Amino acid sequence: MSRSSGGGPLLRRTIVLVSTGVLLAGAVVAAPAATAGPVHSGRPRPITVPESVGVVIAAQNAGKRGVTWAGCPADWSLAAPVQCGWVTVPVDYTKPFGDTIRLAVDRAVSTGTAQERQGALIYNPGGPGGSGLRFPVRSTSASALWVKTAKAYDFVGFDPRGVGHSAAISCQDPQEFVQAPKADPVPDDEADKRAQRKLAAEYARGCLERTGAPMLSRMTTADTARDLDVIRAALGERKLNYLGASYGTYLGAVYATLFPAHVRRMVVDSVVNPDPDQIWYQNNLDQDVAFQGRWNDWEDWVARYDSAYHLGTTRAQVETEWKRLRAAAKAHPIGGVVGPAELLGFFQNAPYYDSSWATVAGVWSKYRAGDTQALVDAAGPDLSDTAGNKTAENGNAVYTAVECTDAKWPTSWPRWDRDNTALNAWYPFLTWSNAWLNLPCATWPVRQQTPVDVRSHRPLPGVLIVQSTRDAATPYGGALELHRRLAGSRLVTERDAGSHGVTGLVNPCVNSRVDGYLLTGSLDPHDVVCGPHAAPVPATP
Repeated sequence: MSRSSGGGPLLRRTIVLVSTGVLLAGAVVAAPAATAGPVHSGRPRPITVPESVGVVIAAQNAGKRGVTWAGCPADWSLAAPVQCGWVTVPVDYTKPFGDTIRLAVDRAVSTGTAQERQGALIYNPGGPGGSGLRFPVRSTSASALWVKTAKAYDFVGFDPRGVGHSAAISCQDPQEFVQAPKADPVPDDEADKRAQRKLAAEYARGCLERTGAPMLSRMTTADTARDLDVIRAALGERKLNYLGASYGTYLGAVYATLFPAHVRRMVVDSVVNPDPDQIWYQNNLDQDVAFQGRWNDWEDWVARYDSAYHLGTTRAQVETEWKRLRAAAKAHPIGGVVGPAELLGFFQNAPYYDSSWATVAGVWSKYRAGDTQALVDAAGPDLSDTAGNKTAENGNAVYTAVECTDAKWPTSWPRWDRDNTALNAWYPFLTWSNAWLNLPCATWPVRQQTPVDVRSHRPLPGVLIVQSTRDAATPYGGALELHRRLAGSRLVTERDAGSHGVTGLVNPCVNSRVDGYLLTGSLDPHDVVCGPHAAPVPATP
């Protein structure tokens, strides 16, 4: 994505000059003076401290500087009254006086009175690799679901480290990243697997070459949680109010573990299983199973509306049509650019989001009726959209960097092959595609970390957990595990539903509890099971 004009380089050297050092819990950590100590490459040697100390130093500095709010750059597409600014954080929290990056933040101030205002509500949409900068628009557009909350809170979004305007990382040339058609993710033979393994290893090397080891090795959830605490301090907030969806739930859980005394309110929606043994290899295998289940749900829905889509009256008939489409695209890519990989990239929107059910089915139905261009436009690349392609490549790079650096992954190809071959036999929709997406982690070029052991520690307040039972991207078991690990949390379950991201849907049973918690801190005395939100219906012609 483009950067703010005149903003200068995002990765730069910062030397902090102080006379007395930084006071931390009764101890003084001396900051390097401009002429003190040995000099390496003409620069002072940065001191090294524990990460827990480095984040306090960074937060104190950010609290003093605050955020200089101004109108957002025109090319960010964030119209007034949304305001934008920057927060500076260390690349490496063990070196708080070393290299820094700037994180892009934005806000929409609360719409209520001064008496109604409760502070800032910070949002992360997930990914990893998603930008939160659109969050304030929920306030400025008077979104019905968020009107009450917007009176009480400034809505604050940010680009996490490595994302978008926050020192964006890269693993591959963006135009090359979107080139199509790509190889069918489902291998026909061992030669296909060797080719995919080669691509994955090249991608991992590309991350190191294009991003560099210093930044790549700090692309972790724990470091992003530390960034979140620095943002909290820069906003002048004593405690954090937080809303996280998808991967944002794991970010929130890690923050709650590292900074329990800094949490005021926290809502997590569509939950990543935080068990260290699940991060991230096993979570991705579990995802394959859940995606198949939600794909089946969508096929049942398409069959129910055969009068609109003409793709079959049973799930089996719809699946037969899917296999026929897939085989045709493999033999002769549609429009020269849409093969099985591109089909999957588009069709997986259906198991992700109910809001995509009618859209995906409608495009498919048009193709069956002879409108090839509709499918090419939906599933094929747009090489002229260089900004969009850069965003897509960046998102994939951050996803890979965070998941691969967060935890140790199997390095044995026979294990990957065995696990995914077995899963594909029963859950073929996403399994091999997901395997190749994550395989760069098997040859990751920087040290892989040990995941944070997510637990509640005093004085963490009660956390509100929201989850649907048939979510494909974050299976229901993840919410149960987080609930078990966070004492005093409450789980609101949306049964018989599976759209990824529940708090953005109209379901009064869920919406009223999210509002009540954010506005008053109230939690039900017990967990709650809500009925499903309204099911999608075909679009009106």
